[in-house]
Order: sequence, then structure tokens, then C-alpha cells
Amino acid sequence: MADSKPDLSVTIAGIRMKNPVMVASGTFGYGPEYAELVDLNQLGAVVVKGISLEPAPGNPPPRLLEVRCGLVNAIGLQNPGFDAFAADYLPFLAQFDVPVIVNIWGTRIADYAELAARFEDVEGVAGLELNISCPNIKAGGIAFGTDPDMARELITAVRERTRLPLIPKLSPNVPDVAAFARLAQACGADAVSLINSVPAMVIDVETRRPALANVTGGLSGPAIHPIAVRLVWQAAQAVSIPVIGIGGITDANDALEFIIAGASAVAVGTATFGDPMTAVRVAEGIRRYLNAHGIARVEDLVGSLDIGAPPSRNDDE
Repeated sequence: MADSKPDLSVTIAGIRMKNPVMVASGTFGYGPEYAELVDLNQLGAVVVKGISLEPAPGNPPPRLLEVRCGLVNAIGLQNPGFDAFAADYLPFLAQFDVPVIVNIWGTRIADYAELAARFEDVEGVAGLELNISCPNIKAGGIAFGTDPDMARELITAVRERTRLPLIPKLSPNVPDVAAFARLAQACGADAVSLINSVPAMVIDVETRRPALANVTGGLSGPAIHPIAVRLVWQAAQAVSIPVIGIGGITDANDALEFIIAGASAVAVGTATFGDPMTAVRVAEGIRRYLNAHGIARVEDLVGSLDIGAPPSRNDDE
């Protein structure tokens, strides 16, 4: 194509982004942790580590373990709480030309709703990612994302308290992710993101004890990528709101799989720990792919999966 600069910009839930590559919650801190290593202005969006109303200490160590093809973590959503985040981190993020999406969580529906309402009046927040699927906390967390009635009540309650774009983060630990995506849309969600980490466990065979103090944790990284692609594809077919693909992205091809499957944007997570520039490299790789295939806009690639005709059947066989 003559134009060597295809259009990578996307709009997700009313949030305009320069490119479709975000950094996933829980893997990029709150911005300052990576700002000396990565130009935040090159990212599509920053999704900050989960925030609760009050400070949370997280789980006791050990709480992070590298395994083949990924990580198992049980951090437990440690965070400074709303007040400290708003005072100490949002002003720092405001200096960059990048949307900030805040991941919020609680142990009660009332906590989520109150937190969403507080962010309504805070400058510099482009949207809220609703964490209803974390497997690493003992109250709330994954329960909200695996019980349809609880998910409906939670998303509805939060929607009533905020006008900010609302993005529920869906769990892989459900029999029908399409049903949860439809539920989220029906309750007023502006987009959905998926997947969160997959519940997992590691045992130290010498001590015959769990390797993590929390006993179980969440598996992330390349090992879950094919699972995530399948779930994103199913969710994208079920809803008309944008879908954000998350899970095991290490290069542009991984991201392109999500986009072709129906994701309007993607988020890079675990790979950032090994290479902080992964998200930037992925965005550049998507640009090269569009150039090589003569595609003018990344939006034209969304949902372009060609399933093909089913194999012909020979009744004589």
C-alpha cells in the first residue's frame, strides 16, 4: 500500500486510543514503576493495578512463582486504596498523553459502587475496568464473575453510580463466557475485557506443601493464550460492544490472533515483567502486519476470522 502509516487508532467504550495495545492491570503498577523504561505515550492505554476503597495488604509471601510458560501469582490485589492513588499516582499519570483506565475491586457490591462513584469526580480517569474475576482473594473476586445473578447485581449497581465507561473483566472459569458477555452488555457495560488469570496450583514435592502461601493462585502468560483466544472469539460473537483480549501476549502475532478473533483492543500483561517494552513492540508489529497485508486501518482487521466452509461430506464413505 502506498501509505506506509496505517491507522492504528481505535475507540473503545468512547475512549480514543492511538493504538489497540494497552498494558494489563496488575502487571504495570500505577505508571511510575515503568515510566523510566517505557514511553507511556506510545501505549494505547494504561490499565492500572487494582484499586479498592481502603488500602489492602494483599496475600502473604511467597505469592509469585514462575512456571513453564507463565507465572502463578497470588498477590491478592495489594494496593494503596482510593485516596492515596488519587493523590499520589493520578497526578503523575496526567503528564502523559495516554488514557488511564482504573481497575476497581471490592469484597461487597456496595464497595464497588461507592468506589465507582468516587472516581466519577476525579480528573484523569478515562474509564473503569470492573474486576469481577480475580481468583486470588477469598471474598468477592471470582465469585462475582462466575455467578450470573451476582454479576448482574454488581454490574447494575456500578452502572447506576457512574457515567464513566465501564468494562467488566470476565472470568475464564465459566461454562459459557458468551452468556456472561451478553449479561454485561445488558447491564450497561460499554465493553468487556477477558480473560483474567486461570485458577492454578503448584506443589513443592520435597516438602509436600503448596508453593504459594495462599495455596492457589492465578496462572498467566503464554500457557493460557490459546484458551483466551477461544474465549475472546466466543464473547465477540455474542455482543455488539467492544471486546478487549488479554492473555499470554508476547508478540504481535499473539495480539493479531485476538484482533482477528474479534477483539477491538488487547492488553499485554505477564510479558512486561520480562521485557517492559513488549507492548510497544507489539504495537509496532501490528503496524508492520497491516503494511504487509495492505490493510489501511486496524479496525478493518477486527473479527476478520475466516472459518471457511465445512468439509464436504461423502455419504458413500
